[in-house]
Amino acid sequence: MRIRAVAAVVGLLAASCAVAAVPAHAASGAVYEAEDATIYHGTVDTDHLGYTGTGFVNTANEAGAYVEFSVDAPAAGDATLALRYANGTASGRQADVSVNSTVVSAPAFDPTTDWNTWAVSRIPVTLRAGTNLVRVTGTTAGGLPDLDSLTVADTAGTQWADAVADSTMHRYTPATVGGWSYPVALYMMGQYQLAQHTTDPARRAALIAYVKAWADRFVDSSGHISNSFTSLDSMMPGQVMIALYRETGETRYGLAAKQIHDRLLPAGGYPTTSDGGFWHATSADRADQLWADGTFMADPFMAQYGAYVGDSTQSFDIATKQLVVYASHLQQANGLMKHAYDASKAASWADPATGLAPEYWCRAVGWYGIAATEVLDLIPADQPRRAQLVTIVQNLVRGMAAYQDPASGRWFQVVDKGGSAGNWTETSCSAMFTQTIDTAIKRGYVSAAAYQPVVDAGKRGELARISLHDDGLTYLTDISVGTNVGDYAYYVGRTQATNDFHGLGAFLYFYDEAYH
Repeated sequence: MRIRAVAAVVGLLAASCAVAAVPAHAASGAVYEAEDATIYHGTVDTDHLGYTGTGFVNTANEAGAYVEFSVDAPAAGDATLALRYANGTASGRQADVSVNSTVVSAPAFDPTTDWNTWAVSRIPVTLRAGTNLVRVTGTTAGGLPDLDSLTVADTAGTQWADAVADSTMHRYTPATVGGWSYPVALYMMGQYQLAQHTTDPARRAALIAYVKAWADRFVDSSGHISNSFTSLDSMMPGQVMIALYRETGETRYGLAAKQIHDRLLPAGGYPTTSDGGFWHATSADRADQLWADGTFMADPFMAQYGAYVGDSTQSFDIATKQLVVYASHLQQANGLMKHAYDASKAASWADPATGLAPEYWCRAVGWYGIAATEVLDLIPADQPRRAQLVTIVQNLVRGMAAYQDPASGRWFQVVDKGGSAGNWTETSCSAMFTQTIDTAIKRGYVSAAAYQPVVDAGKRGELARISLHDDGLTYLTDISVGTNVGDYAYYVGRTQATNDFHGLGAFLYFYDEAYH
């Protein structure tokens, strides 16, 4: 259950400067209203909008004013405190949070645009069994922000998707989060999916407002994007345009999506291999190359365009044809996809006989799995290539399951060489593999009896890579940075990043499928 009324109103980006709640997906969080707490130098007021309960606490503008909650824990253990607050000033209101007289955190309580806009600050703590005194004390002359409630959830039940979104919006504004690129767009689509499952209207509006503000940097009032679209990577952000067209009904987003859609039509001139597969990019060093990554960059976009914008027959045909052509070259007898194929066999990495890349790079395999299952969700039951795609997914799931690391539940950077020196389990592909298999089970493509244990282990392994730190922000670790095609040493030598957008976006996709 989510924290009640977690976030901001539409006023573009109230939530972007606030860190918000982490309650449970498995167990409900206990909610303590601030007006029922012990208040030192403050009043219970009702003169602002959006509070829960019967009011909120407005403390005096002084250091030392506090609100103290009496929190009951059935057993000792780690927990997350989610403090719902409003701060209508232009600067943070620093405070100390203590548990049983020990200061455990000093949140900044960032501004929330106005006093009618609420956000949530998260604090990881350890509670003792029985009664715990949680005191929030102002440490500056401005006192505390308005406090509405405290929600307590055990960390095993943390609602990590909300936590990741709020932490990212805290770290970046839509202007600083990054430019027109597929990793940032992947994250934006993950946040959009989160918004679709958010029942609080204000929270939902704030999540989408952030995505919209990012997208509006690139599309003008006439629906034009200044991009020549010379790579499949550059087309993936078109999914955000389709999402906003669905959300707002604004023609300009539909026209922006049409610009990319038309580039991939035969008349658009985007180059293909002799059997019709889109090159990964139009540059000479990518000529005749099909990368498994490219299936996610272009094919879900085309299927979404057919489902939500128009030209459905042609769009579905293009999306399914690309998946089939790519699999015809990349999918091997073990079910996995080689990272890439060069029809000219001229690339330095290409096998001179087959044109294939030497390795199964995990995120490339994951990209294909996410693309294929999403396209299957969008195309009609009688689409001519549906059965063929289901077979490809079934074989892919078989291959994924065979190479899962039994110790961690995750998958290795080079999928089939888990025991080789330097190999490591990678977070973004582990999310993608888990999501692909989970989706395949739910849609009836594969047997739950055979593969549910793989999904369960994958969930545990993925969640083991995320944590909430003392600053109230999430940290997702061991994510491979962007990667070209290479050999074994190249892949295992890639930087293992924290909070890289490849991982954050994949995590939101994974969480959406796994817990909804």
